[in-house]
Amino acid sequence: MTETPDAQSPHYILEHTFGYTGFRGDQQDIIESLVRGEDALVLMPTGGGKSLCYQIPALARPGCGIVISPLIALMQDQVEALRAAGVSAAFLNSSLDFRSAQEIEQQLLGGELKLLYLAPERLLQPRTLELLAQAEVALFAIDEAHCVSQWGHDFRADYLQLSCLHQRFPQVPRVALTATADQRTRQEIAQRLDLSDARHFISSFDRPNIQYRIAPKNNPKRQLLQFLNTEQQGHAGVIYCLSRNKVESTAEWLQQQGFNALPYHAGLPSEVRAEHQRRFLREEGVVMVATIAFGMGIDKPDVRFVAHLDLPKSVEAYYQETGRAGRDGDPATALLLYGLEDVVKLSQMAATSEGNEEHKRQERQRLDAMLGLCEITSCRRRALLRYFNETLEADCGNCDTCLEPPATWDASDAARKLMSSIYRTGQRFGAAHVIDVLRGADTEKIRQFNHNQLSTYGIGSDLSANEWRAVTRQLVVRGYLQVNAEAFNALQLTEQCRPVLRGEETLQLRTLPKAPARATRESAGARAAVEIADHDLPLWDALRALRKSLAEERGVPPYVVFHDATLREMLTARPRNDAEMLAISGIGDSKLARFGAPFFELIREFDQAPA
Repeated sequence: MTETPDAQSPHYILEHTFGYTGFRGDQQDIIESLVRGEDALVLMPTGGGKSLCYQIPALARPGCGIVISPLIALMQDQVEALRAAGVSAAFLNSSLDFRSAQEIEQQLLGGELKLLYLAPERLLQPRTLELLAQAEVALFAIDEAHCVSQWGHDFRADYLQLSCLHQRFPQVPRVALTATADQRTRQEIAQRLDLSDARHFISSFDRPNIQYRIAPKNNPKRQLLQFLNTEQQGHAGVIYCLSRNKVESTAEWLQQQGFNALPYHAGLPSEVRAEHQRRFLREEGVVMVATIAFGMGIDKPDVRFVAHLDLPKSVEAYYQETGRAGRDGDPATALLLYGLEDVVKLSQMAATSEGNEEHKRQERQRLDAMLGLCEITSCRRRALLRYFNETLEADCGNCDTCLEPPATWDASDAARKLMSSIYRTGQRFGAAHVIDVLRGADTEKIRQFNHNQLSTYGIGSDLSANEWRAVTRQLVVRGYLQVNAEAFNALQLTEQCRPVLRGEETLQLRTLPKAPARATRESAGARAAVEIADHDLPLWDALRALRKSLAEERGVPPYVVFHDATLREMLTARPRNDAEMLAISGIGDSKLARFGAPFFELIREFDQAPA
């Protein structure tokens, strides 16, 4: 006698609701812990399948799973994706009118919902907590849990109060999830959310599909344009800038270059931000130019690149922001352009922050670690993972330093010239003036201070201004020089420079690239993600057009219907019946019922068409 499968088992839900045949990494252990009623702290990289870790237990346990999510604008897309998979899901937030909110509350009390998304502000209202006390709650999932870290760049004060869940609902399991947290932040999450007894699940931080590339700025607009034109035509991506003004000017410039680029920052009206975010999620090939106000919880799987036009202030921020690329597992690229001015600006921000001296010291250490990642000549991925206490046994072969090992040169003599010039000008001037002295420039400032009479005047004319900036930047990063933010960003010597000045230590520095990196890495970059054989292109385009049409009918992003990876598998398998369609990753019972017929018909048309 054949045993009837348990429709409440995690494996059954994974296969029939979400369309996947097996769990990845720690997913099964996490899910089974929550099903048993245990608490968990989950650290899993973006694209690693965090959402299934709370969605499946919510479906397997009696009651409704309550998901605390920090961004109202993204709840709708997450709920739509669940509904497309046949899950009764809803959200409660300020975008709903009173009657709609009341209907959802009644559905919760009536046991009709399996997942309900709430912002922390909404959850903490006495009325909401009373509502939840009357309902059957399967679990609490606290998404983007790093928001609890008080000095993190995504800090949300309301997250600090979520420890009340343990006191009010002691029998309900809780899971806190985040993609980025070093050891200190993990401890802070556990402490502030009252998860001291929770089991910690820490997945690998490695995102092997992302190609990391970091280059000094020489002409950032030209560098960005070459990257977009040669590798990213028609692809969705995010470009991060430090200031609002730079966001707007960059978006406007990209529009002039023919790109579908939109600005996003906290200073824009909320309705404009919401519309731009909606377009980014639902249209194809949109480039979002943004400050760090954009990105947390972004669920778009086919972001093919993330570019930084300014230096992130920490490795955690860099890792989290680059992690928004390639969530679907296909090749993606993370490009960072940085310069000495970034170092100066971030140093000033750290020095003038509201924290105490210990916090400022930690901020400086984080910045130093980020600069170190920029200037290394070895595998970037190994260094990035090492920061999170993870060891990669061999070089990755998919970062710029692996693909094109940087040339180095003996910069000992140049370093001594630079240090001498800084010393002889009184350690009172910024990099631009010191470089002018070295190169023998005739400026009003040089004449004013008689610096054309110094022994170091003109002794560095053999190097270009760009090359001297590269030397200066690397010496600052390595600790031989410091920038005094309180003295007009004056370059100053440190104790560490003495052995170099005395000739007791040699310095090997990176050679400044003579031209932007060649666009010959496309096989490892984003273009490979959508490479389709010529004879398959007509059906590929038709499958994408059908997906877009079905998505527009339902007012949802295309990936809510099917991911690109699912369409590619469909292109190869050419399914002819339900069993063959269900064998494709990402297609469960509900999606087959909703979308199967038109895709069967389209594939049949192509298969029957004369060659």
